[in-house]
Amino acid sequence: MEKLKSFYKKYLRNSIVFSAVLALVMYLFIETMARHSLIQSIVFFAENPGVFLFNTFIIFATYSIVLFFRRKIFWYVIVSALWLALGVTNGVILLNRMTPFTVKDMANLGDGLSIVTNYLSKGTLILAIVGLLVVIAGLILLFLFAPKAKRKINYKRSIAAFLIIAVAFFGIWQAAVKTKTVETFFGNLAYAYRDYGVPYCFISTWLNTGIGKPADYSQEKVQSIFSKGELGSDKTYQPRAADEDEEHPNILFLQLESFIDPTLVEGFSYSKDPMPNYRKLMKEYSSGYLTVPSVGAGTANTEFESMTGISVKFFGPGEYPYKSVMLEKTCESIPYDLKNLGYSTHAIHNHRGAFYGRNKVFPNLGYDTFTSLEYMNNVVKTAKNWAKDGLLTDEIIDAMKSTKERDYVYTISVQGHGKYPTEQLLENPEITVTEAPSETQKWQYEYYVNQVYEMDQFVKDLTDQLSKFDEDVVLVMYGDHLPALDMTEESMKGGNLFTTQYIIWDNFGMEKEDKDLTSYQIGAEVLNRLGIHDGLITSYHQNYQNSATYMQDLETLAYDMLYGEDYIYGGTSPFKPTDMKMGIRDIKIDEIVKIGEDYYIKGQNFTTYSKISLNGKVLDTVYLGPTILGLKEEVDPGDVSKMKISQVEKNKEILSTTE
Repeated sequence: MEKLKSFYKKYLRNSIVFSAVLALVMYLFIETMARHSLIQSIVFFAENPGVFLFNTFIIFATYSIVLFFRRKIFWYVIVSALWLALGVTNGVILLNRMTPFTVKDMANLGDGLSIVTNYLSKGTLILAIVGLLVVIAGLILLFLFAPKAKRKINYKRSIAAFLIIAVAFFGIWQAAVKTKTVETFFGNLAYAYRDYGVPYCFISTWLNTGIGKPADYSQEKVQSIFSKGELGSDKTYQPRAADEDEEHPNILFLQLESFIDPTLVEGFSYSKDPMPNYRKLMKEYSSGYLTVPSVGAGTANTEFESMTGISVKFFGPGEYPYKSVMLEKTCESIPYDLKNLGYSTHAIHNHRGAFYGRNKVFPNLGYDTFTSLEYMNNVVKTAKNWAKDGLLTDEIIDAMKSTKERDYVYTISVQGHGKYPTEQLLENPEITVTEAPSETQKWQYEYYVNQVYEMDQFVKDLTDQLSKFDEDVVLVMYGDHLPALDMTEESMKGGNLFTTQYIIWDNFGMEKEDKDLTSYQIGAEVLNRLGIHDGLITSYHQNYQNSATYMQDLETLAYDMLYGEDYIYGGTSPFKPTDMKMGIRDIKIDEIVKIGEDYYIKGQNFTTYSKISLNGKVLDTVYLGPTILGLKEEVDPGDVSKMKISQVEKNKEILSTTE
């Protein structure tokens, strides 16, 4: 005991030493929560000492605030509480989703609080509130009664120490980046947190967002990017009016969730080919490798790139433009450009309409309609509760038939989504894994390849149906990213974690032309082959890919359009949010019937997400079929005629309401 006291007096009473020890303990706790294993945290420390010490120093630097206060214990508790909150919150979130905790989640706190009663019972909620009040009271008492240092603060010494730590912090940060101890681009947020540490990644998502202003940003610089007469006499771009005499095909994009060729992964064998139809189409139609911006997750970023032609590498690490700037501003996109040519524009996704904020983002990308899971019937689910893709064939064809105009349809599938089970889940799978490095991987891949097989069958059904369609159609298909199966470059036969495979299919005999592309180039490439050159970013990709400043100028254009002064448009963006309709089928009330004491609504195109609502309040509803809903609560008879139908997603957000 005396030795411990002596050690404390000799070393730990020194704020710098104590802060370093506390930072080490705190970081070990944070990583333990993230990995849900103390042993895994220690293994991470042993295998990545540079990353571990760098993150420890980040935490240590935040403790330097105690140098300016006599109530050191109080401020140690405050700073530690913040780091503990980060660790616990991230750990809990990772138990329920694949994406770790970021600063952007804090921005969505209001939305979370608005639906908290959907997840917590009143008793649990009361206990949580009481617990929070106890913590606040404890901090107040700690501030009032915690011991103060007897010595007065030597502010000159404290300021000097603080400045040394601050300089060291920025120096070490830069050194960690330059030596590749950590990366500044996160292709997969979950993998980045795992590889580079929670504190560094969390702070990166806070400090580094959006597109940085180019050093030479000016009107002259922006307008000088185009030198081949693409702009008008005033050197600005304005969309041209539609020419009804132009003949162009329907243009379909199909983004397949986590869809890759499983035979490209080393160490696995299968009872039969998981994707025979896709493989056949690759041989017959234009195809190649597609470099995407993410791996294991990040569907929305592949979408953003292929719709806008803008690389997400221009944004902050791990940033989703859908969750930031695209909620606030329109962006020129292929849907907008094709609308100017007379196209109707549709988005389809067999998952939640509010996921990634798509119901709010898609109007800013030029879509006329968005059909999400909440507007679909006859949905079949996988064993992991994701909607299967087979129903998308009818949704795509119905979208094209819903208008007289040519159509642009962007479809996002979901069937191949993880997490993938580590135990046997499928009883009689169509395909079995005959060779795998481990038992766990066998079951993960067996589940995955059977989803790929069914998605491949969906691709065949879709192309078979479209081949009979009485209008010209181009269908562009590709995987959005690799599946979340902890693949490494060494395990991929191509040695690349950021490539999937695309096909440009058609029903009118386009010439086969194979080449490798990126997801931000594929839209412009397809339009170029169709003789469509409208759109600022589209024409830029078509004309300047061989320029020495290709990516630099693309970033400047992206900054100008999303964060700058819109110089390229003459100071004002010509793109306004669309009045997007949720679903292509009209949801209607035909009549309200009272049987006994119960009310029933007869109508059209109801789904399991259809709810009776009154004055904006969702009422207790039972779905009885696509033409009838039952009301399960009492209402004032005088209000019955005011009842409407709302489509309500699983987190209780209302997506649309009948007029």
